[in-house]
Amino acid sequence: MSEQTDEPQPLNVVVADDQAAVREPLAAVLGLSDDIEVVAAAADGSEVLTAVAAGPVDVVLMDLRMPVMDGIEATRRLSEEYPHVAVVVLTTFADDDSILGALSAGARGYLTKNAGRQDITRAIRAAAAGQSVLDREVQDRLLATVRTRTPVVGHSLPSTLTPREREVLALIGQGLPNRGIAEKLFISEATVKTHINNLFAKAGIRDRADAVRRAIESGLT
Repeated sequence: MSEQTDEPQPLNVVVADDQAAVREPLAAVLGLSDDIEVVAAAADGSEVLTAVAAGPVDVVLMDLRMPVMDGIEATRRLSEEYPHVAVVVLTTFADDDSILGALSAGARGYLTKNAGRQDITRAIRAAAAGQSVLDREVQDRLLATVRTRTPVVGHSLPSTLTPREREVLALIGQGLPNRGIAEKLFISEATVKTHINNLFAKAGIRDRADAVRRAIESGLT
């Protein structure tokens, strides 16, 4: 009888970039992580969908500017057809349209290509766990964009939110990641995640970008 092990299975990742000179080295570097297995490399969005259909896939590391089908459309299709697959954007572009387009399409993470291997692997793991990761440049740009476009209207949050949940939402609005919130409030990241899940459910918040908008609308940030 063979022995059963409880060792976690590696995350199955698809790397999507139209440039082979970027795609292939990136896949090779990610493959060095024990908990990540690159199962496919795609040159455009249509190839991403084909790879995901062949599955199983946990996370797609997605470039945005690709031929045939771009990364935003591919992300939107994945959100509709394969909602269990997380998308982390890795792109050169950090303009408002790219950031808001990708996050609105359902991306859970957004990194620029200045990100190092540790940043990328951390974002992949976080996305697979249902968390959002935005690099600092993207956070700052998103905050500036939302503040410019969104008037503060106040009283847009349900009264059922606890003071701690409001505090967590305010810190999300300031652009802090889960780890930063945990350090700020002297609580564990697991507790932060619980507060986020609760406040998202109570307030009908869809994702991190929506949380930033709601924090600003309500005057918390």
